[in-house]
Amino acid sequence: MSERRKQRAAGVAGHRPSGSQRPQPVAPPAGAHATGHGHLPPATRLEFFSDAVFAFAATLLVVALEVPHTFPELEENLWGFLAFGASFVALALIWSSHHAFFRRFPYADRATVALNLTLLFVVLYYVYPLKFMTVSLFDVVLGLHPERRTAMFRGERDVAGMFIVYGIGFVAVFGVFSLLYRHAARIAPALGFSPLQVHEARAMQRQFLILAGVGLLSIATAAAGIGVRYGVPGYVYGLIGPLAWWHGIWSDRRAPAASA
Repeated sequence: MSERRKQRAAGVAGHRPSGSQRPQPVAPPAGAHATGHGHLPPATRLEFFSDAVFAFAATLLVVALEVPHTFPELEENLWGFLAFGASFVALALIWSSHHAFFRRFPYADRATVALNLTLLFVVLYYVYPLKFMTVSLFDVVLGLHPERRTAMFRGERDVAGMFIVYGIGFVAVFGVFSLLYRHAARIAPALGFSPLQVHEARAMQRQFLILAGVGLLSIATAAAGIGVRYGVPGYVYGLIGPLAWWHGIWSDRRAPAASA
């Protein structure tokens, strides 16, 4: 193992862009207060507010489930929790990415606040197409309630529309994450962060940009009607894994030394 990788494993060098390690709290750099950005307020209140919005978004995922009055209704609602669980996992991953950002860059300048509020807004938009997508996956595609196909979709145009609406939310969420890391990379040198931390901010910017790009490809596929009958616009999201893996390797090879 190279010296740089040993230092990264010990926590000196920060975190891999692939997100395989849990980010640690970042203390304000020693030289931060000597710059024009040195008096940025901490992001504590911003995180509290964001957590409240994420909690509300999670509530929106399940709010439509009513208390059952008969056992068949209870049974149907329990099957509905499969779709809720999938939606909740997706929302939890977004929250985790949000938490990781503020662990790395715990500052709340105006641009960060504006971008964070934009992110929260698009998350609240995203939960509805996310829930509809997961419900259709379990009820129609996996066959839990195939009879609902005609009720949920009037034809292929509706299916394509679902992928487009979902893709817009997906692109918006991860596009804003990319902008957050772009802004962090821009101000990090003035705050006294190390070159490696700046590199990782730029790597995360590219990582989220890749996710947004895959979403755009899915939207384009659905809009062009390519394989909508067979769910091709949904399969496009399978590109995220290989692309993120390749980008993680490519980015690691270009990381500066930890002592830089």
